[in-house]
Amino acid sequence: MLTKRIIPCLDIKEGRVVKGVKFLGLRDAGDPVEVAKVYDAAGADELVFLDITASFEKRKTFVELVERIAQNIFMPFTVGGGISSVADIRNLLNAGAEKVSMNTSAVKCPDLISDAAARFGSQCIVVAIDAKAVNSEKKDEPSTMDHGPWTNKWEVYINGGRTATGIDALDWARQAASLGAGEILLTSMDFDGTKDGYDIALTKTVAEAVNIPVIASGGAGKLPDFYEVIVKAKADACLAASLFHYQELEVQQIKQYLKEKGVAVRL
Repeated sequence: MLTKRIIPCLDIKEGRVVKGVKFLGLRDAGDPVEVAKVYDAAGADELVFLDITASFEKRKTFVELVERIAQNIFMPFTVGGGISSVADIRNLLNAGAEKVSMNTSAVKCPDLISDAAARFGSQCIVVAIDAKAVNSEKKDEPSTMDHGPWTNKWEVYINGGRTATGIDALDWARQAASLGAGEILLTSMDFDGTKDGYDIALTKTVAEAVNIPVIASGGAGKLPDFYEVIVKAKADACLAASLFHYQELEVQQIKQYLKEKGVAVRL
């Protein structure tokens, strides 16, 4: 049985870890290398490093910082931000990343997904999708299963959540999978940083539509949130940031909770 993964995320701006709410109001959360070392020692299954302003600022990811982090941890490490070519991917993999995550560049040039998957293998290629609800409205009797803005449509945003694309998130997830992506990193912009729980409706819709793993991101606030998104929304992994950065929950605390609830995890 495949174990479910708990993945801390380092959002990087100007060489520092930051975290905001709904992609806004960023505040400092520490030195990336030191934070990464803490999560490695804490037993995190993987680490995600996202240079959140690289695409918007039209620059490359900090390769030197990637190298420093990779030299100090032993867990798998995914890097995203500012990737626009196969050469960029090669440089990051050579710097110590195990996977790369593409968002803006993949939307603008979908062939980059298939080219990269052919060159390095699908297992290295993660397509990140930042999705925001379209025409959302409140239900009279909301249910846990429909946790999230009441809608069946989400739009893809790029450039660190700054630019709407008009692309349907579900359609894009299916296309990314068909092009060779090995995994989807799915972030609910409506729930990012709110600690109100993951967007169950969004995650479930995407997870049921693709045959590759889906990492749920955006909104983790308490222990049951992790269980719900895994069991009800069929997520393969849970990504969180502020909960870990500000020590509100520990990685092993979440894993022990999930194990007690019957979820397979690596302790």
